[in-house]
Parts: sequence; structure tokens; C-alpha cells
Amino acid sequence: MVLPVIKITDRALPHMREQRWGRILTTTSSGVVSPIPALAMSNTLRAALVNWSKTLATEVAKHGITANILVPGKILTDRLRFLDEFTAGKKDLPVQSVVDSNEGAIPAKRYGTPEEYAAAAAFLASARASYITGTILRVDGGAIASI
Repeated sequence: MVLPVIKITDRALPHMREQRWGRILTTTSSGVVSPIPALAMSNTLRAALVNWSKTLATEVAKHGITANILVPGKILTDRLRFLDEFTAGKKDLPVQSVVDSNEGAIPAKRYGTPEEYAAAAAFLASARASYITGTILRVDGGAIASI
């Protein structure tokens, strides 16, 4: 979960430095901002990625390279559909009841779309985001309660 991300980035960095331009976007879990119960190992390893990214951002900014973290909320993907179906089956509830409950807990009152998540990533990868580095961008409809 951690070393492959670092290794891939290390392979790309020389070219980015040579070009004096690059974007490193790391997607991780909301557990880095608000730890998720029963996922101690995941929360710990993903936090390592955040600290690595923040450190990297300070080291590569002078080369025109940014490093940022994207934290998704509930984005309507096949995985989320599977999890909703699994939860519904486990609790003997209709799937729509699980969806309604989940969406009700999100301030935006809906799941995000892959396109919305992609738009945030595309912005951070653009030249217009050249002064944004070392940050965490939540794409969660306001779901994460902490500041």
C-alpha cells in the first residue's frame, strides 16, 4: 500500500525534475483525516502516504513539481455499489434503504460521481494548480466531520 506508490514516484521523478514540471497525485482513504473504526492497519499505512507526500512536496516544489493527496468520500463506483449490496444483505435490508441512509449522512445528501472526483484530480494535475502542493483535497460532499 505504501512502498509501490513511493517506488513508482521515484521512477518518475527524474523525468519530472528534468522537465521542471510534474504532478504527483496520491489517492487515499478518508481514514487519514478521520480514522475508520476496525481499520487500524489501513489507517496507519495510509497516514504514512500522507506524511510521505507532504515531505515530498517540500522537496520537489523548487523543480515545478507538486505533490497532493486526494481523499474520496462515497463516490458512486462499482465498489460502492457492492458494499451497499453487501451491507443490505448482511442487515437483511433493501439496498435502497442502505443507500438512503448513507446519502442522508452526507451533507450534500448524495453520492459523488466519478466525474466529480476526476474533475478535482484534473484540476490538481493542471498548470493552473501550480501553487497548490502538500495539501489534502477532500472530495466527499462534506462528509468528513473534522476541519
